[in-house]
Amino acid sequence: MSSTASEVLTPPPARSSATSSGHRLASWWRSYGRPPRIMGLDIARALALLGMIGAHVGATEELVLLDPTTWGALVHGRSSILFAVLAGVSIALMTGRDTVPTPERMPQIRLSLLGRGAAIFIIGLLLEMLNTPIAVILTVYGILYVIAIPFLRWSPQRLLIAAAVLAVAGPALLSLVQSLLLMPMGPGLDLVLFGTYPVTVWMAFIFAGMALGRLRPERIRTAVVCLIVGVVLSIVGYGVGALVGGTGSYADSSFAGSSSSFVSSSSSLTDDGVYGVPPGEVDFTDTVCDAYSDGYIACYPTDESTAESSSDMGYDTMGGWESYAESLESMPPLESMLTALTTAEAHSGGTAEILGSGGFALVIIALCLLLSRPVRWLLLPFAALGSMPLTAYSAHIVALFVLAGPGGFLSGNDTWLVMSVALMASCTLWALFFGRGPLERLVGRAARNMTRIHHDGS
Repeated sequence: MSSTASEVLTPPPARSSATSSGHRLASWWRSYGRPPRIMGLDIARALALLGMIGAHVGATEELVLLDPTTWGALVHGRSSILFAVLAGVSIALMTGRDTVPTPERMPQIRLSLLGRGAAIFIIGLLLEMLNTPIAVILTVYGILYVIAIPFLRWSPQRLLIAAAVLAVAGPALLSLVQSLLLMPMGPGLDLVLFGTYPVTVWMAFIFAGMALGRLRPERIRTAVVCLIVGVVLSIVGYGVGALVGGTGSYADSSFAGSSSSFVSSSSSLTDDGVYGVPPGEVDFTDTVCDAYSDGYIACYPTDESTAESSSDMGYDTMGGWESYAESLESMPPLESMLTALTTAEAHSGGTAEILGSGGFALVIIALCLLLSRPVRWLLLPFAALGSMPLTAYSAHIVALFVLAGPGGFLSGNDTWLVMSVALMASCTLWALFFGRGPLERLVGRAARNMTRIHHDGS
């Protein structure tokens, strides 16, 4: 037997587990986050996730832009908006990147997004059943994935126009409808229009993200333009909010004359580190208050005071158009619309907030895209966390449920730090040994199963 044959047939020496692990780590370190994956977007998702954790469990002071010690309050409202813009970018990347999908591909793409949205919606419902104080956003995201389907073949220009129209007209029209119909309520309305995440407002962020995804965000030129536009929008939005004074709670200012007073959780900081209006500043005489999981407290007059108030205002027990006219006087539609246009308070859904916080999201995305190249190695743990946002978001809610119990709550910057580090380390290890996140795999499988319906039927 020749030496060549002997070398071919001789098995290589066994590699130790330590050597194999070291080789795996070195290979992952060199290749993870490389194209076609856009690492900067993963880093931005990680920042959005860490910000939402801070908004849920952190203890932050009232934001004062000139005081860096209060900048931790930036996580409120802006983190979820950043997450929404990135969801729009992901939709564009999944459906053709910078190329609009052809009509022939649309049936398969529609079913894929439908399956993906349904899976995210169900995961959101399961997380809501844990009864944590967190207003879970995944149910709305699942709906947004489905609503985006008719707009997948729109050009970036049309998407940006739609985003601008929704940002400017959406909040004012919603406020007008609420005023004219005397604050209608119902599960469907709360989910789609008047809840914590109204679809008409959040589709503006989805459209903006889809447009960015179609414009090749991995290019430096796109990132620079995104940065400039984001700075301009932030200045306009927050500038309007500061000049006009629309920085109070949206519910407070829009409907101050209604029969209930909504106290925002983000108005000021109390001694125990929880956001809210100090009790001494509110007259709770003859009122009954309900606390909600999204951080708001609603106070209603007691039966006696309600009856007295109704008598003073001339209400009859049957209502009628006369009562309707008097109700409109207590919450003027034009005043409500003006407030909706000018408020920049976090979670207000006002035009100024959409522009300001939407611009802030674009700035963060642009900086992550630009920094992901020169400091790639330092940001790999952030990229690992951002590569599995659904898993990480769900994990922090489950962790809160396990640690605090149903209806319980943990608050403090130490909790924020521990959760963030634990999630970043866990996601990095998972990405190293298993790749894609577990819930991302599940959602991907749901999308593939839906597309099989199209193949089996054709």
